[in-house]
Amino acid sequence: MDLVKLATQVRRDALRMVYGAQSGHPGGAMGCVEYFLVLYFRMMKHEPARFSLDGRDEDVFILSNGHICAGWYSVLARSGYFPIEELGTFRKIGSRLQGHPSPAKGLPGVRVATGSLGQGLSVGCGFAVGKKLAQDSRRVFVLMGDGETQEGQVWEAAMFAAHHRLDNLVAAIDLNYKQIDGDVPQVMGVDPVAEKWRAFGWDVCVVENGNDLDAVTDALQSAVKADGRPKMLVLRTVMGKGVDFMENDYRWHGKAPNQAQFDVAIAQLPQQYEEF
Repeated sequence: MDLVKLATQVRRDALRMVYGAQSGHPGGAMGCVEYFLVLYFRMMKHEPARFSLDGRDEDVFILSNGHICAGWYSVLARSGYFPIEELGTFRKIGSRLQGHPSPAKGLPGVRVATGSLGQGLSVGCGFAVGKKLAQDSRRVFVLMGDGETQEGQVWEAAMFAAHHRLDNLVAAIDLNYKQIDGDVPQVMGVDPVAEKWRAFGWDVCVVENGNDLDAVTDALQSAVKADGRPKMLVLRTVMGKGVDFMENDYRWHGKAPNQAQFDVAIAQLPQQYEEF
């Protein structure tokens, strides 16, 4: 599958899902598409048909910033976890595709409820320790938002991972410098990001263009070495990537476009593959 074309389709999916529900978080979902695609189509060892909650003998992914799930749901569907048509139920009453991921209704691909920010890295640490104890060679991947790292629990998990030498844990931060209330440096600055994680004992890689498939691939491939340290990818991404008036505008963190905005936006994301 052509991942460049699929990236456009996933952004289109996410935009259509949020518009259809008139609720959701399009900005981050559209900004992290390349990371999701590289994970599921190039990096992770996973079999949708044998998905299990414990993740035994499979790579595990935790979306800590669960509000950007529209993009993740699209990639899960296009990876074969559930029918593409189900994307049309996003945020509808009774849907398995809730506004923040939840395993409550048995959605394949989702192992833990997320979106209460700051908790996903701790969950990832638990999975990583479990795999070490079970002598399971597979890895654990976690994605967080940059505003999310303002939460104290993130740093407790950072210390835990380094102390226990969880080199099977590969985390990433979506560094777009946008959060729901404004630009991250104005709300509560998180810089210097890379230096902080290195000081906590992590092996850090800064990806200057987190919207480049090959750059993300190279970073993830270099991060899966076992050297006794947990890994952190700092991905510099563009919120709202693919739609000119959404890009780098924090106001698209958590709102749906109206009809006129949707018409302009969807025209910039032409259909590439079958859709719901």
